[in-house]
Amino acid sequence: MDEYSRFVDWDKMDVSAQSQDTKELTCTDLHELKQLARQGYWAKNHSLRAKVYHKLISNIPCRTVTPDANVYRDIVVKIIGKRNSSSLPLPEFVDNSLIPTYCLNAEGVGAVRKIILCIANQFPDISFCPALPSVIALLLHYSKDEAECFEQVCRILACNDPSKRLIDQTFLAFESSCMTFGDLVNKYCQAAHKLMVAVSEDVLEVYSDWQRWLFGELPMAYIARIFDVFLVEGYKVLYRVALALLKFFHKVRAGQPMESDSIQQDIRAFVRDIAKSVSPERLLEKAFAIRLFSRKEIQLLQMANEKALQQKGITVKQKRQNVHLAVHAENFKSEIVSVKEMRDIWSWIPERFALCQPLLLFTTLEHGCSLSRFYSHSEGHEPTLLLIKTTAKEVCGAYLSTDWSERRRGGNKLSFFGTGECFVFRLQPEVERYEWVIIKHPELASTGSETENHAQPASSTLSSSSIPSDPSDRLSPFLAARHFNLPSKTASMFMAGSSECIIVGGGDGQALYLDADLNHGRTSHCNTFNNQPLCSESFQISILEVWGFRDTMNG
Repeated sequence: MDEYSRFVDWDKMDVSAQSQDTKELTCTDLHELKQLARQGYWAKNHSLRAKVYHKLISNIPCRTVTPDANVYRDIVVKIIGKRNSSSLPLPEFVDNSLIPTYCLNAEGVGAVRKIILCIANQFPDISFCPALPSVIALLLHYSKDEAECFEQVCRILACNDPSKRLIDQTFLAFESSCMTFGDLVNKYCQAAHKLMVAVSEDVLEVYSDWQRWLFGELPMAYIARIFDVFLVEGYKVLYRVALALLKFFHKVRAGQPMESDSIQQDIRAFVRDIAKSVSPERLLEKAFAIRLFSRKEIQLLQMANEKALQQKGITVKQKRQNVHLAVHAENFKSEIVSVKEMRDIWSWIPERFALCQPLLLFTTLEHGCSLSRFYSHSEGHEPTLLLIKTTAKEVCGAYLSTDWSERRRGGNKLSFFGTGECFVFRLQPEVERYEWVIIKHPELASTGSETENHAQPASSTLSSSSIPSDPSDRLSPFLAARHFNLPSKTASMFMAGSSECIIVGGGDGQALYLDADLNHGRTSHCNTFNNQPLCSESFQISILEVWGFRDTMNG
């Protein structure tokens, strides 16, 4: 059909979806390019898409020495020789990935393997890149020959713009992207996440498939539309689409029995057959309707996850059960929650801390009902988990992102601190996690005139001293008040502590207050939200526990 048809099996393609209209792309404005990519301006013209891909990829900033088409012509004979490429083993870094045919003809399928082997020769620093076969197979559709496809893939791999993330090439980058995706699911797809927790023993095992959904399971028409936008907007698009896939899976399959013994297999099957329920346009529409964090904030989250993996020595592929540790039944004992309930809580916390095991720091049964002892046992640990059982057998708690020693910054006054990763939750009588934790009712601290005078005015911004020097030390993306859609005068921090009381801010209108003797507490519940209160408005504490996070890999 055109000069870019060499590797395409047109009998397998939907030719009716292709337009023969002669189009050109002259625009260079990034904003306009984004709009055209999302609208599918070049999606129905094979030749135009090939020219656009060539233009976009040629503009990627690369290393000074990046292999080009001439390099491929020089090395392919030496590497492949006269052998059939299908008989040659692929490099380990593709991790036994599917090699999608994407309607390629026999020559095209063989070319994918040849190009992978030549890239392995030229990029010895690539240690883990399961998306590579899919990217090569897709770009062969829009290349005049193997050498041109090789050059385009090399430019993507050799991108040296630190602000432009394209394809993961190490296990550390891949694994941290899976953790980041898990964090985003926990935030933006809570209904789907709840289903995953209910049916899977290892939720991150499921989420570690997210790149496979895109680069392996999705049909050709879908991944091509995604790639159109990916080349313009970058890595964030992949997260968006994977989140949209999970949302659609939950919507279509909710209430239905599983089709196999594995939720992983069910999601893969849904993605393979997605054309039965969702069009490419609808998928992208859903993806871009998600109000995701900014690219910079996602990058900081990724950095935090990478740092957590590096600190645990996880930089190469291992057996997953050694990487993602669930709560061990034999080592866990709480007077408040069961192993299953603790595992449910573990599924809510940021992925980088889900690598750790729970460590009991404080319990009123052993250490007594003293706020000063609460602080002394909790300080030095970040994050911590607070669990409360009331005399009415209600069970609630909070995930607290920041070391309680931060309260000292306020002297003897009630000091507000913490990050937006904090959240409160209820386990009994019903399970509910309350999103967007923030202290909106500091008047809860007013147990008397002295405490009332301790309360500080709410602040919508962090002082410079509150921001960690290393942005990967804490989850900086969640610190911005603008994410909470609250008036600046009522927005404050997420935790508060003094010698008189503790306050944990409430998402969805919830706030939890504990007095100094740790015997009594109360909650605030805003009726404008459609949810149940955290627990009784006023309650007596039966047992209180504080748990830390023990790094089992570093002792």
